[in-house]
Amino acid sequence: MTITPQMVKELRESTGAGMADCKKALEETQGNFEEAVEYLRKKGAASAAKRADREANEGLVLTAANSDNTKAVLVEVTCETDFVAKNADYISYVETVANTLLNSDVTTKEELLNLKAGNETIQDLHNGILAKFSEKIDINRVVVYQSAGYIESYIHGGSKLGVLLDVSSNKLSDSSKQTVKDIAMQIAAMRPIAVDRNGVDSATLDKEKEIYIEQAIQEGKKADIAEKVAMGRVEKFYKESCLVEQVFVKDSKKTITDLLKEISSEIGEEFKINRFERISIGE
Repeated sequence: MTITPQMVKELRESTGAGMADCKKALEETQGNFEEAVEYLRKKGAASAAKRADREANEGLVLTAANSDNTKAVLVEVTCETDFVAKNADYISYVETVANTLLNSDVTTKEELLNLKAGNETIQDLHNGILAKFSEKIDINRVVVYQSAGYIESYIHGGSKLGVLLDVSSNKLSDSSKQTVKDIAMQIAAMRPIAVDRNGVDSATLDKEKEIYIEQAIQEGKKADIAEKVAMGRVEKFYKESCLVEQVFVKDSKKTITDLLKEISSEIGEEFKINRFERISIGE
């Protein structure tokens, strides 16, 4: 069968793949359009293995939430270049991934890939994106939160950084919701590692203490004094690394704990931060 330029053009417009790849696909499938599309997708998926050792430090982080903010998801889809990250088809694909995950019961990437989005699975759509762009593209991280309280979602400008913040109550006024959003922005900016001291794992704490003792000894302190100096620096570490102990970036006279007390007073019950997740491209 003769493969015409018009056939190649139509396949390119449908898949976004290169002209040479489209012509090859049509030749391999004797001009069958649907089979040619599938050929390109399989080719894209197969070639992904060859890109596995490349660096993928660009991409998008997106959130999606239900109407009452009791469920929300955070997804990170990475690629190699900002050019691809800004492409409309790539953005649409990532949005589909996030929305499909939100409207499902799955919690892992492996389960997500098998979900249907219209007539195709997420894996099919992923293969299509791989066929369109000759880059390493991966659904790198997915987070699913469900809460009896309220989940705030925050995406930093450029969609390179996202936060989910799960709090204990949904009895929030507009001003309290704004405060919760401010706390989510604080997480984005100040990079806490835990909600409070109980969330700091012992290995991290031991490593910090070891570093502080060594620093003190290098400064000329004796071992027993170095231990005391290290404990003081551990206190500073807690105040910088635990969200509820951080100074509020919008008002240095307050800590995040002060904000929680203010909301507790307003709603008439204890208001707590249950958990948070912060994802930044390349971290």
